[in-house]
Amino acid sequence: MVGLLIITHNNVGGALFDAATSVLGSCPLPFEILPVSQNCDPEERIEKAKKYLEKLNQSDGVLVITDMYGSTPSNIATKLAADQVTIITGMNLPMLVRVMNYPNLSLDKLAHKAVSGGQTGVIEVEN
Repeated sequence: MVGLLIITHNNVGGALFDAATSVLGSCPLPFEILPVSQNCDPEERIEKAKKYLEKLNQSDGVLVITDMYGSTPSNIATKLAADQVTIITGMNLPMLVRVMNYPNLSLDKLAHKAVSGGQTGVIEVEN
C-alpha cells in the first residue's frame, strides 16, 4: 500500500486531514503529517520528513502532498524526490478525499487520482 505524507504550513494539512477523515470515517493509508511553521529549521524538517518516508514506504512508494508550490513545505518536499516518491502540490479537500477513496492503487495511479480530484474539485459557482 502507498504511504501518504502531508507537508503543509502550520496545521493546514492536519485540518484538511481531519475533515477528510470525518467525511470518510478513517484514513485507509499509512500516513504522517508534517507541519512547517514560519520559524522552523528547514533542515530539521527535511530530516524528519526523511524519517517519515522510511517509515511509510512499505515497498509501494509514498505520495507526498504539499499545500502551495514554491513555499517552504513544497521546497522541503522537493528535497525528498527519489524513486517511489511522488510529490503533488496544491492540496485541497477534494484531492485528499480522492486519495483516501483509492487506497489500493499504485503510486502513479494514486497520484493521478489526487491531481484529478484536486482539479475537478475547484468550481466557480454561478448565481
